[in-house]
Amino acid sequence: MQTTSSIQNITQSSNPHELRRCLSALDLTLLGIGAIIGAGIFVITGIAAATQAGPGIVLSYVLAGVACIFCAFSYAELASSVGGCGSAYGYAYAAGIGRFAAWLIGWNLLMEYGMNAVIISIGWSGYVDHFLSAIGIVLPRSLVTDPFHSGIVNLPAIVILIALASLLSVGTKRSALFNNIIVYIKLAVIVLFISVGMTHVNTDNWHPFLPFGVQGIVNGAGLIFFAFIGFDAVSTAGDEAKNPKRDLPIGILASLLVCTIVYVIVAGILTGLMYYPTLNISSPVATALINHGHHFTAEIVAIGAIAGLTTATLAFYYGFTRVYLAMSRDGFLPESAAKLHMKSGTPRRLIWSTAIVMSICAGFLPIIQIANLVNIGTLAIFIAVCISVIVLRVTKPNMPRPFKAPWSPYFPMIGIALCLYLMITLPAVTWLSFVLWTAAGIIIYYAYSKASNLRKTEQA
Repeated sequence: MQTTSSIQNITQSSNPHELRRCLSALDLTLLGIGAIIGAGIFVITGIAAATQAGPGIVLSYVLAGVACIFCAFSYAELASSVGGCGSAYGYAYAAGIGRFAAWLIGWNLLMEYGMNAVIISIGWSGYVDHFLSAIGIVLPRSLVTDPFHSGIVNLPAIVILIALASLLSVGTKRSALFNNIIVYIKLAVIVLFISVGMTHVNTDNWHPFLPFGVQGIVNGAGLIFFAFIGFDAVSTAGDEAKNPKRDLPIGILASLLVCTIVYVIVAGILTGLMYYPTLNISSPVATALINHGHHFTAEIVAIGAIAGLTTATLAFYYGFTRVYLAMSRDGFLPESAAKLHMKSGTPRRLIWSTAIVMSICAGFLPIIQIANLVNIGTLAIFIAVCISVIVLRVTKPNMPRPFKAPWSPYFPMIGIALCLYLMITLPAVTWLSFVLWTAAGIIIYYAYSKASNLRKTEQA
């Protein structure tokens, strides 16, 4: 494991074995926005309103956002002081909570980022199908739907993952430039939806406001929680930030604040445009505009949604490769898979092997089951980050902290309590999936990672 000083002092280098420092605070903020605003706003908002919270989904976003804020301050402190590209895994390792615990956190991070990329690619497929149908190109149902919904394969979801694998292979700076451009387009489209949609809001659609009761707010927050996942993806860019001590906290907190405001506004307008039971569809934002006669605007929004879902998929795909890279450096995973390409400075072998696995998941699995698994894994990770802040304040009180979470340890403790509460609300099948995933991680740890990590430590 790299020490804190070695992590912080890495500078941009021509060494092909080091990631290159090329991302500014703006790049990191847009990376976070690109990751956060994706399937959450364009897909899951409608599904969660229809099945969990009704118009009260607005309050679900507030609850989930508040939980994330407490965790985001913990992320910002650790990103500025510990650094590295391992995110929560690296922070837990630095806190000294043990190799096994660090491994489980890293294992769940891989699931979080990998499955999030899968979820968003499925949402991307739904909007592409909608857009192509609008211009007269109708794809066979069997090629845009998974086998669990009477299809054969979700082909567009596979196509976008392969395309993004190609982009990530080229280099981080070019990927960041692409992300920045698309994020600006996405934000412009959201402003367009808000401007047009607010003129057609029917307040009758907000009654009853809490059709599922107060518990519906909590259940909705548990489902849409993954919509906020993305600010933590900024922390995986620690080795590529120009000034990580300053830029990482800015990127994490600014992206979360912007997206929370956007989510609440869009959720309120969407449930005002359509009665909540009718929102259980793959492209609710575009459909809401079509129902009010704005066909051209709906197509622009659909294009923006496609663009937005593209950047979200890209951000999580990027985060997966960086966490894997950090874990492989420490001997937990095969280092050969994360070897950096001499010219591009990216782990091309890892990118393409991951593309194969994620494509299989996106092509053949349904979105809701994947979303719930991601939510519980992410909540567990956020708890680990908050715990790491508390532990490091005790074990390393003199460690330089360019950014400090306010009122520690109370902020991290509140984050822990809120995340635990949201975990409890998730269905039993989600917990079962989480246990099975964790069990697989334990098997891999004792079959490979433990011995490999010890060898790596002894060689160091």
